[in-house]
Amino acid sequence: MRNFVRMAERVDVLPVVAAIAQHPDLWDEHTLRTRHPQTAHAQASDIWVWFNDVNPAAIEAVADDKDVIPYRAWSVIPQVRPIVFDLMRRVEAVRLGRVIITRLAPGKQITPHVDGGAPATYYSRFHVALQSLPGALFNAGGEAVNMKTGEVWWFDNQALHSVVNNSADDRIVMIVDLRT
Repeated sequence: MRNFVRMAERVDVLPVVAAIAQHPDLWDEHTLRTRHPQTAHAQASDIWVWFNDVNPAAIEAVADDKDVIPYRAWSVIPQVRPIVFDLMRRVEAVRLGRVIITRLAPGKQITPHVDGGAPATYYSRFHVALQSLPGALFNAGGEAVNMKTGEVWWFDNQALHSVVNNSADDRIVMIVDLRT
């Protein structure tokens, strides 16, 4: 495969999933990524863990997408930290970018798109499958994978990519951008 590399499997994601279940108020606390015009992520819900410092009045654009700050979820769900730091060590990352937990309900999709800006040109993008059943398919550059719960994948987010969740439950993935 050219567009996907499985980086790890059997990562213990249960503590993160349990913590998320205890804090449903974190979902869609910030909606810039899922509600801006022409978004591919309109059918998804997000929890921002690390993201750009966004001015709520400037909803049309994110001016600085390289520098990130911690959001409330970093404190409320500290169970994400060992996974993020272990991944940083594994790939010898020198800088942390965005960390987003995203949820896609059954029958929903993330429409085909290509990422731009620093998340695509400066950082490498990794997905940690927190909950993913057969039928949740991630497509990139003509290739498709079903990321199993507990797997970590790098993928080329400069390739045309999309997700369709034809499974029986939510697909929940933690996106981690790292400068390697």
